[in-house]
Amino acid sequence: MINNRELRKRDLYLKKLIAFQDTEPVKVITGIRRCGKSSLLKLMIEHLKETGISEKQIVEMNFESYAYRKMNSDDFYEYVRQRVLPDQRMYLFFDEVQRIPAWEEAVNAFRIDFNCDLYLTGSNAYLLSSEYATYLSGRCIEIKMLPLSFKEFLTFYDFEIKESISALGGKRKQAYDKNGERYDLSEVFSAYARFGGMPGIADVGLDQEKALILLDGIYSTVIVRDILERENRRGQKRIADPVLLRKIVMFLADNIGSNISVSSIGNVLVNEGLLEGENRKSAPSAHTVQTYVNALLEAYFFYDIKRLDIKGKDFLRTLGKYYIVDIGLRNYLLGFRGRDSGHVLENIVYFELLRRGFDVSIGKVDNLEVDFVAVRAGDKQYIQVTESMTDVAVRDRELAPLQKIHDNYEKIILSLHPGLDTSYEGIKSVNVVDWLIADEA
Repeated sequence: MINNRELRKRDLYLKKLIAFQDTEPVKVITGIRRCGKSSLLKLMIEHLKETGISEKQIVEMNFESYAYRKMNSDDFYEYVRQRVLPDQRMYLFFDEVQRIPAWEEAVNAFRIDFNCDLYLTGSNAYLLSSEYATYLSGRCIEIKMLPLSFKEFLTFYDFEIKESISALGGKRKQAYDKNGERYDLSEVFSAYARFGGMPGIADVGLDQEKALILLDGIYSTVIVRDILERENRRGQKRIADPVLLRKIVMFLADNIGSNISVSSIGNVLVNEGLLEGENRKSAPSAHTVQTYVNALLEAYFFYDIKRLDIKGKDFLRTLGKYYIVDIGLRNYLLGFRGRDSGHVLENIVYFELLRRGFDVSIGKVDNLEVDFVAVRAGDKQYIQVTESMTDVAVRDRELAPLQKIHDNYEKIILSLHPGLDTSYEGIKSVNVVDWLIADEA
C-alpha cells in the first residue's frame, strides 16, 4: 500500500482545470476538507511548469498556513502585487481563500488589475454565496470535488485490474496489488465501503486505527473551522450548540437514503433520549434544525436530493433524502458495522453519478419510488440500487417502479449480486462493482 505522500493524479478534475486554463472565469474548486483540493492545485501547477510556464509566473498561497494568519484583504492584494511580473501572464493559486476577511474584493481586483489566471479553493459553499456573486457574477466556474471514486481508490492503492477466463469460459476481473497478490474485486470494494475515499487514508494504508484518527481530524476540522468558526467570522451565532450539531450529524449519518422530514428531527432526538442531560426543556425548533442542516450542506458534509414526479415532471415539496459525502466518515461516526448495506450502496452510487456529471433526483411514479433519476445533456437514466437480485420478492420490488416508466431511456438495476439474468424486458441488471470501474462512454 501507499506509505508516502506522493502526488497522485486526479485526472477527472485536472482535465476540467486544464480545459479552462487561460480563460476569463475564475476557477473555483469546492468540496469537503481533505478531499484533495490542495493537491489538485499542485497538480495544475505541475502541468503549467511542464508546458513552459516559469516558476516566477506562479503565485501560490495556502491560507491555512500560519504565515498568513494576520493578513487582511489589503495585505493580500499588496503581497500579490509585489510578485506580479510586468508584461507577463501570471497564474495565481489561493487555497482556502475564505479565511481572509473581504478576500473577494482582493480577488476581483486581481482580475481587473493584472494579466492573470485565477484558481481558488474553498471548503464551504459560502465561498460561492450571494455576497461573492456580487463581485464575480458570471465570471467564475465551479469545479465540485469529491473524495475518491472506487476507480480512483484502486489507483491510489496501487491495484491493477486484470481479466481472466474461468474454467467455464466466463470472464472474471480480479485486482492485483503492487506485490502481485491477487484479490477478488468484491474484497477491494468491501475495503472501499469500510474506509471510504478520503485520499489521506492512502498515506496510512488500510489500518482501522490510523484511519479513525485521520477521519476524526477531518470531522473536527469541518465542524470547528467550516461551521462554528465561519459563524463567528460572519458575526452570526446561528450555530451555537455543538452538542446539537453532532446529534444532527449522527442522525443524518444513520439515516442516509431514508425519507427525512427536517421539521421532525428535533422531536425524534428528544423522543429517543438523544438530547438528555443537555438541560433542554423542549425539542429544538424546526427552524433551528434546518439552520444546522443547512450548515452541514454548506460544508459539503451531507448532500440533499429532491423528489421528482416522473409523470408530471415536477419536483415535489415532500420528504427528501440525505447522503454523506464519504462512507468512511459515516463508519467513523457510527462504528464499523455490517448492517444497512443497501443504503451504503445507494450512497456510493449517488456520488458516482455526481462525479459523472449527472443531475440526480429521486423518482416518484404513482405510489412507487425510483432510487435515482440521473439527467445529463439530454441523456436520462433510471437507476435502482439493491444488495442482491437473487431473491424473487426483492427482484419484483426493484423492477416494479421501472416497469411503470414507458419512455425509451435506459433503466438499470445495480447490485452486488445480479444473478444469472442480465436483462428483464429491457431493464438491465448490472453488477455495481463493474459499473463503478467501467470506462464511461
